[in-house]
Amino acid sequence: MMRVRPAAVAGAFYPGDPVTLAREVEQFVRRAAPPGDGESAPKAIIAPHAGYMYSGPVAGSAYARVACLRGKVSRVVLAGPAHRVFVRGAAVPEATVFATPLGAIELDQEALARLRQLPFVETGDGPHALEHCLEVHLPFLQAVLGDFRLVPVVVGGASPAEMAQLLDAVWGGEETLVVVSSDLSHYLPYAAARTRDRGTAQAILDLDPRLDPEDACGAAPVNGLLEVARRRALAVELVDLRNSGDTAGGRNQVVGYGSFVFHETGQRHG
Repeated sequence: MMRVRPAAVAGAFYPGDPVTLAREVEQFVRRAAPPGDGESAPKAIIAPHAGYMYSGPVAGSAYARVACLRGKVSRVVLAGPAHRVFVRGAAVPEATVFATPLGAIELDQEALARLRQLPFVETGDGPHALEHCLEVHLPFLQAVLGDFRLVPVVVGGASPAEMAQLLDAVWGGEETLVVVSSDLSHYLPYAAARTRDRGTAQAILDLDPRLDPEDACGAAPVNGLLEVARRRALAVELVDLRNSGDTAGGRNQVVGYGSFVFHETGQRHG
């Protein structure tokens, strides 16, 4: 039986009208710097999840790199932090479809069944019902990829090792894209935020899974991705690093945003 998780933040974090939404997402992606000549397709990205007026331009810079995967990627693993409901480890939904104003996305039931075997993964729609950190990525993914199946994961207190185990379970091959949803620092003055976010960006570039929630609200899934990326010898690129003071807000208290792209190199450590 089909169980639909309806859009919870359409009309708030992003436009609820499908025509307006599609146009806005297209503009964010089109205005981003294109990938360099000969750049390999990404295996994973980190991108922000605030309201589009704040973080849309930064998210668009990552999704501009993903556009080349249209017709190649058939599954997206999307992980982000729990904001609304306490989650001890990580949570996958009972829903079979996630809906946005741009249409419905089927969930990959085989991959979700695999994740449910992990002892720290719980199943329930509660953590997903009002969670925005995954939802705001879906219109970008729909716009750049077209059809795909989704593996949505809300992350609470999962350790880097647990998140690495989760990602490894659904890592797949060229058919799978991994997306980690995270903002960076929160509510610091502009200059202090820039300093802290540069340090966070350097940790990500160093594949150093040492971040805490003060560095990035999605520290848990980011650290897990960094653990996997280090073991699999992925190359990482910083695509964009800004904050709400640069995009659409004041500078007394800002939220940091970064976009990072990970590429497979054909090597592996350990």
